Amino acid sequence: MTAGQFASLKEKLAFQIDRQGPISLSAYMHACLNDPQFGYYTTRPAIGETADFITAPETSQMFGELIGGWCVAAWQQLGCPDPFCLAEPGPGRGTLMADLLRAASRAEGFIEAARLVLIEASPLMRGRQKAALEPWEDRLGGLEWTDRVSALPAMPLIAVANEFLDALPLRQYIKAEAGWREAGIGLGEDGRLIRVTLPSLADPAILPEGADGEPEGAVFEHAPAREAVIEEIAARLLEYRGAALFIDYGHAVSGFGDTFQAMRGHAYADPLAGPGTQDLTSHVDFERLAAAARRAGLPHAALASQGDFLLELGLLERAGALGHGKDAAMQETLRRQVERLAGPDQMGTLFKVLRLTNPRLELPGYGQAAA
Repeated sequence: MTAGQFASLKEKLAFQIDRQGPISLSAYMHACLNDPQFGYYTTRPAIGETADFITAPETSQMFGELIGGWCVAAWQQLGCPDPFCLAEPGPGRGTLMADLLRAASRAEGFIEAARLVLIEASPLMRGRQKAALEPWEDRLGGLEWTDRVSALPAMPLIAVANEFLDALPLRQYIKAEAGWREAGIGLGEDGRLIRVTLPSLADPAILPEGADGEPEGAVFEHAPAREAVIEEIAARLLEYRGAALFIDYGHAVSGFGDTFQAMRGHAYADPLAGPGTQDLTSHVDFERLAAAARRAGLPHAALASQGDFLLELGLLERAGALGHGKDAAMQETLRRQVERLAGPDQMGTLFKVLRLTNPRLELPGYGQAAA
């Protein structure tokens, strides 16, 4: 059969597994999100109230505005380089960058010095990003896209990524009698996709402390694709100077547990049901990402919760300014947005902000060094 003969990604994957054997969870996730014919990100708008999930930039303009101020501060501390690369991996619908540019435009010279590069593989999403950013195109001297970090221009870099890392493929390993075996996806007797264990064993070097003491059935997740992005960005910061923010949900300390999940209609769903029709993610291991930056030679990494980060950047003050003189309904909307972005029982604690800089920059939003 050829690709055009499959009616769905499930049928395509089942055909492949039936003939070649089970695939890794990483391969499954990559296919579900990026298959040219059936992939989630290549065939449908994922973000928004009427889609499957909503991100912080879609929650409130304040998110992008505060990050725009942070980018200006970084640019100024770097000596206002002209030109510099302003990059966003995984720009979504372009909302974050549009809000960022609006806030940053108040700083003389920032927009004109910026060479904007959006790291996006999906033609569908590129079209949405172009529509959102078209008002800035002339002042920026154009909009650029690439599908990989390695293609960024050789110049000082300021990069911002929100909910980008969580969608990069991960590997899972399950504790078995023979050691930590890789998890995969196979076919059940009824033709359903099911979880299986593969013969391959985890490299002991990637296992966190305490792995030997975990019970059988314990799960460890490793995402080398995420670490590769951090290493690439860190190398660029070392060579050309700059700053980068990576904002995502995850944990500050490496550990064990199954966080592989699917989102459909703003609710959790079975990640093996309807491949290609729902978002697949997992929690980001920020301890490993900080270690990846150090391996690349970058010593300046810091980690904060999203709530602490935004509050120190002035979230409450910005909400007050937006609400000044407005009616009670607008005041309540802003209050809910602040709670959603920074509340400990919402995005405030689960979401983390990893900052990478070279040289060391005195920027707001961080109270602790990354592990």
